[in-house]
Amino acid sequence: MCQCPAWGRGDRSVSVRQDRELSLAELEAFGQELDALRRRTLADLGEADARYIRRVRSVVRLCCWSGRALLMFGWFPPTWLLGTLLLGLGKILENMELGHNVMHGQYDWMNDPELAGRHYEWDIVGPADFWRHTHNHVHHTYTNVLGMDDDVGYGVVRLFPEQRWKPFYCWQPLWVTLQALLFQYAVAIQHLRLDKLVKGRISAQEVRPLARQFGTKLMRQWGKDYLLFPLLALLLGANALAVLTGNLLANLLRNLWTFLVIFCGHFTEQAAVFPPEVLEGETRGHWYLRQLRGSSNLSGGPLLHILTGNLSHQIEHHLFPDLPARRYAELAREVRLICVRYGQHYNCGSLWAQFATVLRRIWIYRLPPAAMSDPQA
Repeated sequence: MCQCPAWGRGDRSVSVRQDRELSLAELEAFGQELDALRRRTLADLGEADARYIRRVRSVVRLCCWSGRALLMFGWFPPTWLLGTLLLGLGKILENMELGHNVMHGQYDWMNDPELAGRHYEWDIVGPADFWRHTHNHVHHTYTNVLGMDDDVGYGVVRLFPEQRWKPFYCWQPLWVTLQALLFQYAVAIQHLRLDKLVKGRISAQEVRPLARQFGTKLMRQWGKDYLLFPLLALLLGANALAVLTGNLLANLLRNLWTFLVIFCGHFTEQAAVFPPEVLEGETRGHWYLRQLRGSSNLSGGPLLHILTGNLSHQIEHHLFPDLPARRYAELAREVRLICVRYGQHYNCGSLWAQFATVLRRIWIYRLPPAAMSDPQA
């Protein structure tokens, strides 16, 4: 029987995925079932979806402006803490449930200029055009393919034994901590490809216009959060330092939460990586299978799903990135059933259980292979 390549079985030193290998006929049927599910969902999109994303946009605005208004009351604990949390919540929702999903083109069918995926600009230092290329195109096309998907470790973290070890990985718990604290900067700088510049694979002339674009967006964000609103506080007789600190903490909360969600969606113990050879002759069924095996879901209630931008359903997002994320919960029920029929593991666990496996990967794979094979290491 002709079978699909035996890739994506996971990492034996951490965990083994229990996936049945599929014949070419099964792969074709697997892809057709998921294509049919996508078509049915697309045909059902309508006013309820439009009303939902408009409501999200309104909530984002309400949280941000309410938070900023409360920060004007200075260090008074109830208002300062509530203002910071509201601003942080608004930034998280804008980043996860609004910006990320809109930029995938999930709401282009509405023909609303403010919700057009190709033109939306989000509230982080990284230009949206950077994200549309590194994430929407590169990551979603080459999900977890080593050497093709730069999101596998973001160039500074070794999370799979298939990644070639380098000495600076010994310190990756430190690198990951810095990345989490400064996550919006990390994803922006990723697009500049400074590693290729250092290695001489690209020229400074190629990087310069991207650096200017990044600098412009950076100044715009810093000017808004760390200059405009503190100055407004001074003009109103409020405490500018309280406003500045509230903005800093709100951005930090958004960075940490985004890092947590993204790492738990891609680097848990049963997430798989693939060699570049899997792309040779890859069919639609192969592509779906790679998305399934390289992604991880988070179990939880509606609040968790909204705060993650429904990336708690990372499997469904990778299978159907252009479908409105609010549909992922209902899609997940059918995707699970399809996985059962085809003998595929559906990787899902609680947020903290999944994050524990991510931390384990970070700790284990900081060491060179020789040290890992030593039982005393």
